Amino acid sequence: MNQLHARYPFLASAREAVEAAEVDLAAVVRRDGAAVERAIERVEHALEVGAVGEPYRRHRVELLSYPVARVLVSLVDEHVLTRKYARAEAVTAHERIEADLADTTELQSTRAESITLTNLLAEFDLTADVYETPEGYRVDVGAYLGLAADEWGDEWRLVNRDLQAGEVPLSEAELLVLVRQAVRKRVADGLPLSVPDAIGDQLEPEVAQVRETLADLELMRDIDTVVPDLFPPCMRYLLDQVQKGEHLEHHSRFAIATFLTSIGMSTDDIVELFQVNPGFGEEATRYQVDHIRGKTSATQYSPPSCKTMQSYGDCVNMDDLCEQISHPMAYYEQQIDDADEDDLLDWRERERESSTS
Repeated sequence: MNQLHARYPFLASAREAVEAAEVDLAAVVRRDGAAVERAIERVEHALEVGAVGEPYRRHRVELLSYPVARVLVSLVDEHVLTRKYARAEAVTAHERIEADLADTTELQSTRAESITLTNLLAEFDLTADVYETPEGYRVDVGAYLGLAADEWGDEWRLVNRDLQAGEVPLSEAELLVLVRQAVRKRVADGLPLSVPDAIGDQLEPEVAQVRETLADLELMRDIDTVVPDLFPPCMRYLLDQVQKGEHLEHHSRFAIATFLTSIGMSTDDIVELFQVNPGFGEEATRYQVDHIRGKTSATQYSPPSCKTMQSYGDCVNMDDLCEQISHPMAYYEQQIDDADEDDLLDWRERERESSTS
């Protein structure tokens, strides 16, 4: 059980390492409090921020927390949790992969424990489907369609790609997005698991804790007030751009649309909001919003993380709270938690009055 397995527990070699060590999962949940605690953290971070948190300092604990987390998700057995957990594991893996591939300072003696793109392609049986070119990479169209199907955005549609001889050109960054989807599918595969009673009984308190967190987040989505004053600066800026009728890049529209759906805004209200935007088409906008919220797709999309917002240049006007969080939803939830209840009631009342005026 090495660092590589701890960072990427979905790898086949990580599973083989656990099997070779003859790990008894029932004994782990009974005796290894650190692994169980880290597993809870993985699941709750998945719900709250869309990632699984920082790795535990001991590789064995970090690796074993992954199967325990999958057990917790299976015991709760809620579709929204399963979906968010798989996406969060994939998001964290993607961030780690990017960091590892960019790291050229690692000592030669430890490089055996680093991920490589070649190994990743082999891991997901993509070696024969991907080859490098002077301009980047080309991917077999069948593999591309299988992994890009859940990516939101016109740039991922096959009609907008330079398809030649059954192959799709991609940059390395785009290829890693497809790898992220492969990770998500790997993590979701088999969930929910069939969990023996001996393990399920032992984890009853932890399952109750996760259910409570999930219920709190569902309550958050049920809040019937959209409070722009409490939005994170990035979303306030994007909303302001929409209301001014400014042209928004594709990633910016996706960010604000997913944020608004996540805080409970209806499709009708979002469509109305976007009517002032250049190139607005009601049918297309409604379809895209319904697609984001999972109404016309198998995936309910979450807002991009702060790191993703930064990479696209959508992170603007950072304040002190931004320094403490890693996701726009975490910012908004914190603002709601800190707001005076009377103020929230006033906001709700003003919104009702504006909607009926």
